[in-house]
Amino acid sequence: MSVLVASDLDRTLIYSNAALALTMPDADAPRLLCVEVHEHKPLSYMTETAAGILTRLTEDAVFVPTTTRTRKQYQRISLPGRPPRYVICANGGHLLVDGVSDRDWRQSVATRLDDECAPLAEIRAHLAVTADPAWMRKERVAEDLFAYLVVERPLLPEGWVKELAAWAGERGWSVSLQGRKIYVVPKPLTKSAAVREVARRTGAGLTLAAGDSLLDADLLLAADLGWQPGHGELTEAGWSAPHVETLHHQGVAAGEEILRRFTAHATGEPNA
Repeated sequence: MSVLVASDLDRTLIYSNAALALTMPDADAPRLLCVEVHEHKPLSYMTETAAGILTRLTEDAVFVPTTTRTRKQYQRISLPGRPPRYVICANGGHLLVDGVSDRDWRQSVATRLDDECAPLAEIRAHLAVTADPAWMRKERVAEDLFAYLVVERPLLPEGWVKELAAWAGERGWSVSLQGRKIYVVPKPLTKSAAVREVARRTGAGLTLAAGDSLLDADLLLAADLGWQPGHGELTEAGWSAPHVETLHHQGVAAGEEILRRFTAHATGEPNA
C-alpha cells in the first residue's frame, strides 16, 4: 500500500530565522541545514536530523510538498532527499508534475473560481481602500489566483482581519493571518483538492498530512492522520480534529518531530 505524505512547508517543515524557536541553551541547539536562499542570503532551515529523516521518507512514501507559495517562491527551496514528482503550489492552484504545472488541473481550478467566487479584482480594490499605509507594507498577487498583504503586525488594528474575513466570506473568499502576511484566498482554492487528485493518480491507500495555518485545516481534515505543531494559527485558534494530533514541540523542533511521525507511519516502524 503506497503512502502519500502531504506537508505544508513554512513553519511546518522549514523555518525562517525568526521562527526557529531555539529556546534551549546555545550549547544544546541542534545543527541546522539551510534549505532556502533568497537574494544571496540564507532564509529557511531544518535541523540536520530532520534532513536525514526526510531523505529516508522520500524513499518510503510519495512525499508531496504542499504550499501556499507561488511556483517561483517554491523553486528557491532545496529539500534533501529524492526530488518529489508531485508538488502542490499556490494553495492548490498549481499541481506540478515533474516540475511542470498540470494544464488540466489548472483549467479545472480556473473554472471553479469563475463559478463560485467574486473576481480577484474586486478583492484587490477592497484591500486598496481599507488597508492603511501606516501598517501595510506591500500588497501582492500570487499566480493571478489570490492576494496577500505584508503588514507591520504590531500596528495592525484589532478587529481589522475579522472585518475583512466577514466581507470576503460573503464573496466566496477566506482570510488567514500568518506572521506578517494576511492572505485572502478563494474558498475553492484548497490544498485538499489537489492532494485528493495526487492520491487518485498514485493510488495511495493512506494519506498523512501536517500544517500550521488555517489554510492547512482542509488539508488536515482530508488526511487519514495529521499533525500540527505546538505553534501557529491553528493551535492559537484552538482548532482540532479527532485524527489530528497537536504536538507540544514548537519551532524547528516541531518540524523534526513531524517528520518522525510521518516516517513511523509510512514504514510501520514506531521508532523510525
